[in-house]
Amino acid sequence: MELQLEKFFHFEYIMIIMAGVILYLLYYVYTKDHDYTKNIRSVASVVEELNREIFYLKKNMTQTQTTIQKTTRGMSDEEIYAEIERTVYDTIQPLSVGFRQLQENLAQIDSQINSRVESLENGVKQFSIPTSINGNDDEKVISLYKQGVTLETISKELNLSQPEVDFVLKINKLK
Repeated sequence: MELQLEKFFHFEYIMIIMAGVILYLLYYVYTKDHDYTKNIRSVASVVEELNREIFYLKKNMTQTQTTIQKTTRGMSDEEIYAEIERTVYDTIQPLSVGFRQLQENLAQIDSQINSRVESLENGVKQFSIPTSINGNDDEKVISLYKQGVTLETISKELNLSQPEVDFVLKINKLK
């Protein structure tokens, strides 16, 4: 009777610790989601600014083309080519700078996301594997399951809980 009470209290402490870990992970994910949202908003504002710049550049290009058409009667072919080249460069240069900045921002965000996902995965792996299951139990669970023994019987024979047996089978992709 005392052994059962000790196991019960031990189980309660484990459950409280696991609940604390889960709450911490939820808080961590929520704060990181907030950071990602802020980064995405900043990227969106840069894109909106680029779109505005494209609009003004198109408008300026149309005006320049109209001016060129009016003045081309007095210009030589070389002068026309030089004016077109200058206009195209003036139009494309700000776009190129904006796209480079956007690519750098996206690369930074991608690397941050990858590193944070890796750290989250490593943290979850540390907490997700029960300490009471060892390699020998895994082999026994798999062997009995392949022989057609029910989960309930396996858990009773090996003194494991049914969720632990289920976990071992899922980890080994048998269930």
